[in-house]
Amino acid sequence: MCGIVGAVSNQNIVPVLVQGLARLEYRGYDSCGVAVYANGLQRARSTARVSELMAQINTTHLQGTTGIAHTRWATHGAPAVHNAHPHFSHGPGVDAINRPGRIALVHNGIIENHDELRAALQAKGYVFQSQTDTEVIAHLIDSLYDGDLFEAVKTALASLRGAYAIAVFCKDEPHRLIGARAGSPLILGVGADAQAHYLASDAMALAGVTSQIVYLEEGDVADIQLGKYWLVDKAFKPLTPAQRPVKTVHAHSGAAELGPYRHYMQKEIFEQPRAIADTLEGIASIMPELFDGASTSAARVFKDIDSVLILACGTSYYSGCTAKYWLESIAKIPTQVEVASEYRYRDSVPNPRTLIVTITQSGETADTLAALRHAQSQGMTHTLTICNVATSAMVRECELAYITRAGVEIGVASTKAFTAQLAGLFLLTLTLAQSRGLLSEAEEARHLKAMRHLPAALQAVLALEPQVIAWAQDFAAKDNALFLGRGLHYPIALEGALKLKEISYIHAEAYPAGELKHGPLALVTSAMPVVTVAPNDALLEKLKSNMHEVRARGGVLYVLADADSHMASGEGLHVIRMPEHYGELSPMLHVVPLQLLAYHTACARGTDVDKPRNLAKSVTVE
Repeated sequence: MCGIVGAVSNQNIVPVLVQGLARLEYRGYDSCGVAVYANGLQRARSTARVSELMAQINTTHLQGTTGIAHTRWATHGAPAVHNAHPHFSHGPGVDAINRPGRIALVHNGIIENHDELRAALQAKGYVFQSQTDTEVIAHLIDSLYDGDLFEAVKTALASLRGAYAIAVFCKDEPHRLIGARAGSPLILGVGADAQAHYLASDAMALAGVTSQIVYLEEGDVADIQLGKYWLVDKAFKPLTPAQRPVKTVHAHSGAAELGPYRHYMQKEIFEQPRAIADTLEGIASIMPELFDGASTSAARVFKDIDSVLILACGTSYYSGCTAKYWLESIAKIPTQVEVASEYRYRDSVPNPRTLIVTITQSGETADTLAALRHAQSQGMTHTLTICNVATSAMVRECELAYITRAGVEIGVASTKAFTAQLAGLFLLTLTLAQSRGLLSEAEEARHLKAMRHLPAALQAVLALEPQVIAWAQDFAAKDNALFLGRGLHYPIALEGALKLKEISYIHAEAYPAGELKHGPLALVTSAMPVVTVAPNDALLEKLKSNMHEVRARGGVLYVLADADSHMASGEGLHVIRMPEHYGELSPMLHVVPLQLLAYHTACARGTDVDKPRNLAKSVTVE
């Protein structure tokens, strides 16, 4: 999703701003821009990549000591230069377009009442140059400005409905930058010598610039000036350093290096053994303390719950669907999984003894945060998150947390974050089973042994890549595909279909294999490849019957089978044998060939693997 970088310094800040945008490219964008104070407002904008923006800056010699920069993912208005951020205000009047502006602003989020604000500002004579909701904020602040930028922003915020993170400066106060957030993340970076301070939507943007980070809470406003800064809360009461402490955050810029890999997605697929090893590092036994929050005991919470409600979106939702099978079969606890964006808009039956489990890679996913807050408002206060970012809003707002250690994931299509989530969710399953008296010492030892074996098992699965590449050559010429799974492998089929459609643009759907004859079988022809996840479990014989139905209609099967499942390739049947049977942990291994299939199919079709069209990495707007 959109990215923000801003700075006030005593030196030219443009190289830092552009470097920050480059660090945020992994989030996805379709335009980018930089604005600085240089005897007035100056800017450069582009609908190409950040590298093209840098070339434009070098040509125009854009420099300044106060500035803001942005990568935009289009919501209001097409991806075009006139819609790209930063936006300038222009004073009212017939010559407004040609008049030098005084307000420069970038914005993440969506302003829901932008139409009525636009109409009111147009009535005052303001002329709009874009279709964005963002330009409304710039004109609104301009209309309220009377020599104090903080006061103008403060008054403007009261009129905004929706989600926002903004960074704004004024040519009349050239060494002052105001930032504010509500519903979208924003951080403050403290410069080492106090002669430069920064704003950003992600600590990654400031990697190599500063590791001293202040996380702004919901409703906070930051006033940054040369050599100093101060913060106020949503009621505009001053905040003390203790209320918003400076934290040392090492955002590893080295994670953005591709190394020998062709794309970040390929790199991240192959990083999964390490990601799982890191996520499980140091776990010698199952204990509630693994999930303790900053001030809450997991043991106490787990004793007070009788059900689980999982809230997540996209790939994280599918990890939750997998966990439902584990939680109900191993921990014997009733579990529901809800799409976060739908949950808060329907009438549900709250149960204060439910454990709310949110799953999110970034910890800033807007729909999941909103669903969490809705659940809390319904009296369900027992909350736990499985998250990859320890400093995120989700971790701060949940009672309990398990932090996965997948590292930075740059490819938009999630891979290693998904398997790390599954590892955390399996640990949660075992912990809840133990707290309910359902996990014997022998069972605990067996499960821990299997989990320790996961990195080696993943390496063995990755060695199947050449066979998957052969499949991908077939898939690259197709327009549609079906994915089938049974039991806890049905969510893995869903995830495989999602990956294929995300990055290759092939239409793909997934079904429980038993549903094939209830409709989808009508689609099966020789032009419709059918991918089947077929571990050697209790449902294998049922699954084989479903596969026969496909072959009888001329369909072509691509089967991921375990080594001992007695299937062989033949006419219309392509089989890849997994190295071994993985039992309850099988989903974590079977998803890897599906990730590789999507990746190599996309490569064969020539799509932009790491930045698929219309998608963003971190979805921070509803």
